[in-house]
Amino acid sequence: MFLPITLALYYITPKKFRNLTLFIVDLVFYAWGEPMLVILMLVSIAVNYTAGILIGLNREKKKLTKTVFILDIIINLGLLGFFKYAGFIGETLNIVLPFLNIPVIEVALPIGISFYTFQTMSYTIDVYRNTVKMQKNIITFGTYVSLFPQLIAGPIVRYEDVAEQLVNRKESLAQFTDGVKMFLIGLAKKILLANQMGALWDTLREGGASAGVLGAWIGIIAYTFQIYFDFSGYSDMAIGLGRMFGFEFVKNFDYPYISKSVTEFWRRWHISLGTWFREYVYIPLGGNRKGLGRQLINIGVVWFLTGLWHGASWNFILWGLYFGVLLSIEKIFLLKLLKKIPSAFAHIYTIIIFVFGWVLFYFEDIGEMGAFILRLFGSDGIAADANIKAVIFSYIPLLTAALLFSTPLPKKLYKMIKNPVAVGILDNALCILVMVICTAELVSSDYNPFLYFKF
Repeated sequence: MFLPITLALYYITPKKFRNLTLFIVDLVFYAWGEPMLVILMLVSIAVNYTAGILIGLNREKKKLTKTVFILDIIINLGLLGFFKYAGFIGETLNIVLPFLNIPVIEVALPIGISFYTFQTMSYTIDVYRNTVKMQKNIITFGTYVSLFPQLIAGPIVRYEDVAEQLVNRKESLAQFTDGVKMFLIGLAKKILLANQMGALWDTLREGGASAGVLGAWIGIIAYTFQIYFDFSGYSDMAIGLGRMFGFEFVKNFDYPYISKSVTEFWRRWHISLGTWFREYVYIPLGGNRKGLGRQLINIGVVWFLTGLWHGASWNFILWGLYFGVLLSIEKIFLLKLLKKIPSAFAHIYTIIIFVFGWVLFYFEDIGEMGAFILRLFGSDGIAADANIKAVIFSYIPLLTAALLFSTPLPKKLYKMIKNPVAVGILDNALCILVMVICTAELVSSDYNPFLYFKF
């Protein structure tokens, strides 16, 4: 009931007070899941708002603004580090230096802290760079940080991208309609594809040795589809919700599974995170302006941090370094070779790379990861048992649908319909159908994992 009530409150509120309405409902939304930790988000809002004001009002005082900026970054990273990495750091130090016997701190990870911390930092950095003006209205700034459509699972919205919209957005029926359609596309991805692929992955993974090579490969392919439709579904729903309130958020996915290189894949996957690291880490480190050697170091730093951003576990760091190494190899010579060979081979290479990458991403237990990798290469036999084969066979239609909708082909075919009346009727019919089916699925099943909440 939250969304219709919020929409009603928003549109009956005079325009000059709509940010206040949004800010209040954003806080209610967040507090619904974590009543106490909403205080942490309010602290983050207050700290970064104050830093922006101090920097914006004292630009001629270089030493003061630099001190404020550094303190702000330390506070942001300190809060993120404590809540997300304190336990991981303690465990790692106890392994390396067991005689210290450091107490391991276990704290609950605030929902969305990785996303809203990066958003607040983007604001302070851009104000310090003088690429955006400071925001004098704390309600407007608080609305930016706490916007519920993308607060808990992204995309990461840089202040620069929505600064004007926060003050002068113009809602329209056409934009609202597009928002509803985008939301339902994301909902369908999440409920009808991601959840089903997740159920298949769970079954085949838990099948262990009985799954054999076939079950292992089909399983990790199912997870490959699950994480794409799960996260891109969240992003589409966030973009759709944003449009309902007059916001235009940046696109976060652009059919990454059609890529023909790892470099292309990361231009298409989680675009907002890649943009954040490029703008605020890679380019400030020197980017590609200081020679190939320095560029490779910069890539390594970015991908170490990208892995670490995803979670306090060694498998995420391994996953980040894995892609850092592959991207470096492509920069040195492989990318030129991939452009010369037939595109089918380049595509197959990229598929193998990112599917194997999801193995590293999924298994936080290194022992389990190693056992699964061995299973992929035949350690438990080639064939799957009869039950596993039956499960795989029953999922063939869904696997086919997942493959099809991970490409732009359905969208291209849909756009071939030129009759606007037919398109309008079909749009409405599909929206109603998706809503009914997704609602029925949510009511009838309690299987609804949210993969990116833990990040």
